[in-house]
Amino acid sequence: MDVQSQQGPASKANGRSEPDPEVGEKAKRRRFSAAYKARILEEVDRSPGQTGAILRREGLYSSHLTSWRRQRLAGTLEALGKKRGPKGKSEEQRELEKLRKENARLQRELDKAQVLIGAQKKLAEILGVDLPKMTKNGEDE
Repeated sequence: MDVQSQQGPASKANGRSEPDPEVGEKAKRRRFSAAYKARILEEVDRSPGQTGAILRREGLYSSHLTSWRRQRLAGTLEALGKKRGPKGKSEEQRELEKLRKENARLQRELDKAQVLIGAQKKLAEILGVDLPKMTKNGEDE
């Protein structure tokens, strides 16, 4: 087998390889479960001379161990196993949101009614019709 076929199709005649121009998928952030973190920390603690080999095998960095140890000391490692996401709203928050929506709906209806009343007043004025006056308590005079 010749040298060029061993290096693959992306090699030049001088033996240097060219970078692959094809772009792969977007990298995704790795997520580690609390059980995995605890298992790795336990394994590293049991065999202190093998830390580098364990990190290479698992594809981890020493900074992972540092942050996981801090989490373990703070007691948050168990909490990391819980699902993330929005917390449920309290009863007061749900009621407040419902009342705000209702208020906005009623305000839109009031605006429509005021436009119609204004149009009716102008029409009555054009036609020369006297409309009954309304008092502050809502009764006709």
